[in-house]
Amino acid sequence: MADGDTSFERTGAVRLSDLIDGCLGEWEAATRPFFDLGKPGHRITGSPDVARLARAVCETPDFHRTIGTGWAPVRAIAFNKTAGSNWSLGWHQDRTIAVAHQEEASGFDVWSNKDGMVHVEPPFALLERMVTLRLHLDPVDGDNAPLLLAKGSHRLGKVAESEIDDVIKACEILSCDAEAGDGWLYATPILHASARSTRLRERRVIHLDLSQDILPSPLEWAGIG
Repeated sequence: MADGDTSFERTGAVRLSDLIDGCLGEWEAATRPFFDLGKPGHRITGSPDVARLARAVCETPDFHRTIGTGWAPVRAIAFNKTAGSNWSLGWHQDRTIAVAHQEEASGFDVWSNKDGMVHVEPPFALLERMVTLRLHLDPVDGDNAPLLLAKGSHRLGKVAESEIDDVIKACEILSCDAEAGDGWLYATPILHASARSTRLRERRVIHLDLSQDILPSPLEWAGIG
């Protein structure tokens, strides 16, 4: 991971206010079809517009000041919570990546298919070099199920399921409240969770996985566009 804001390195997360404020309308137009599928989350593929916007946000001055350069968006997911699709998510680490095809490669195992895309668990060291960027298209506050992060848990390596509760008890919990147009950047392995919304209005979020790595041949990132 590139050198960045020391608070980000320490806590594993930072809020980037107004990150996409100037192009919020473009994000809404490009992603609207993926929010209209009646699902809690949908992995975005085959969308040149979303791919273009994702690359552009990685080149903004605020992003560069926080985490450096050389980052590429390698997966996008559209998340929403509505009256017809409200859900909760327990504490966990993200442990899979999306690849173009299933291929044999050392350390890559536990294959799955999600929304027609091939996913695999890579060596955990690869995840430790990745970051995740959540882009908010709607306001999120304590009544609208903000993402919860366990500060500093990204520095603990791969946390066993049996140890998660103890880790959460020992960590300060960060509530990722946001305004429309804000971004939240966090270390991909950080422990995170989300409750059910108690105020049923849209809570559209675009989740971007970012990496500086090229996957070992013959594996390739699935990409967005």
